Amino acid sequence: MPHLSRWRRMQVPVIAWAAYWLIRLLGPTLRFEVIGVHNAIQVRSEGEPAIGAFWHRCILSAVWMWRERGIVVLNTVNFDGQWTRRVIERLGFGTAQGSSSRGAIEGLAAMAQSLEAGRHVAFTIDGPRGPRFVAKPGPVILARRTGRPISVFHIGVESAHTFQKSWDLFQVPHLFSRAVMFVAPPIRVPMNADSELMKLKQDEMQGALERVRDAAESWFHLTEDERDTVRDGWREKPT
Repeated sequence: MPHLSRWRRMQVPVIAWAAYWLIRLLGPTLRFEVIGVHNAIQVRSEGEPAIGAFWHRCILSAVWMWRERGIVVLNTVNFDGQWTRRVIERLGFGTAQGSSSRGAIEGLAAMAQSLEAGRHVAFTIDGPRGPRFVAKPGPVILARRTGRPISVFHIGVESAHTFQKSWDLFQVPHLFSRAVMFVAPPIRVPMNADSELMKLKQDEMQGALERVRDAAESWFHLTEDERDTVRDGWREKPT
């Protein structure tokens, strides 16, 4: 862990307490609809853990949606990561310490062990510092190493406060807001994938993340007839 000043160490439990109770206050009032639910690995296969990937912007809604499932999240080791860890562990997540800038190898190794133990894992894919909406390669690397699928999703909300000056345009939903989660079809990476195929899979993941983001963020600007058309397009097709 990086060294923190005494003042910073004092801030960690205070911020964690405030963030936890903010989520506990807001979460139960949110009204979710899930589009593409059949694509979620938890629905498709109870016995196969997956690698979740989502944009940092919707982390508050995502933490509430996926709480109490034992999902292991890659968590940065800096100051923000230290108070965040306390919050998400209280909400029923596990954590693996590492990030794109510190401890990446150790973090991926810990997540691989979690997958082998049958636990789902997840990445805030453009975190911890951006650039916004640019996917890092961690899930693709982990998928090749473990043979587990990547599950991509995004949550859009009807009413929220957006922090316009934050790098991720972070959103805090308003009380009683409606929310929609789009889940993309799983992405699989062969364990013998070469560098060219890895690049293709990285592009596939980036494209899927953009697709679910655009669908979720535009959802509440559509008419009900337009939403029905989108729902039809995302329904599971008969085989």
